[in-house]
Amino acid sequence: MSVPTVADLFVKGESPEVLFWVGCAGSFDQRAQRITRAFAAMLAKAGIQYAILGKEELCTGDPARRAGNEFLFQMMAYQNIQILNGYNIKKIVTACPHCFNILKNEYPALGGNYEVVHHTTFLQQLIEEGRIKLKEGGSFKGKKITYHDSCYLGRANDIYEAPRKVLELLDAELVEMKRCRSKGLCCGAGGAQMFKEEEKGTTRVNLERSREALNTGAEVIASACPFCNTMMTDGVKNAEKEDSVKVLDIAEIIAAEIE
Repeated sequence: MSVPTVADLFVKGESPEVLFWVGCAGSFDQRAQRITRAFAAMLAKAGIQYAILGKEELCTGDPARRAGNEFLFQMMAYQNIQILNGYNIKKIVTACPHCFNILKNEYPALGGNYEVVHHTTFLQQLIEEGRIKLKEGGSFKGKKITYHDSCYLGRANDIYEAPRKVLELLDAELVEMKRCRSKGLCCGAGGAQMFKEEEKGTTRVNLERSREALNTGAEVIASACPFCNTMMTDGVKNAEKEDSVKVLDIAEIIAAEIE
């Protein structure tokens, strides 16, 4: 699938309706690339005029800021803002809550003011507007699905309903973990924890969170963050349940159910 870049449109004197911010995970991680392709396919199916930055997209700088390297963060952020403002970008959609949070809440202080939407909210809008239609009796009908709240989507930005409303349209059984919504347990990927070993005397939090998900009896663990997806997948593998329980992004789930 060929995806236009903003630069391609710019030379034609055009601008995208939406900029799809792919993010580092969605660009380079093979597992997350499947989420990127699924969401891009739905944007095309819905007739959204979208584009990506391609090679001009840099890391938002979120991992650097969370790890305490403010200089590196600001250097990366200013480069991105110059590019986005140069193309007069107004609306951004992303499948990564970390990118979503920093673009929406932290870039404005540096001169980057955009309408930023997470892909679960965008998918809900497309479905409600009839631009995406789901088939009846799909592959998830009657299955138990539990949803893991991303910290940067939930507690940081109070987005709890959009992912659940999208999943509820599948005619599946949505089961909640004991700790969910504002009291949900972090998967362990935030704050640069994904890139380091656990401290002495502690166990990996993703194993505990994955056990909570598995205890619901769900056949599918739905996530809305590529980092959460990685951590929950590792937890399911650790429990040797990967053959019976799938960890899928909401974009992948909905892409499989489109008419």
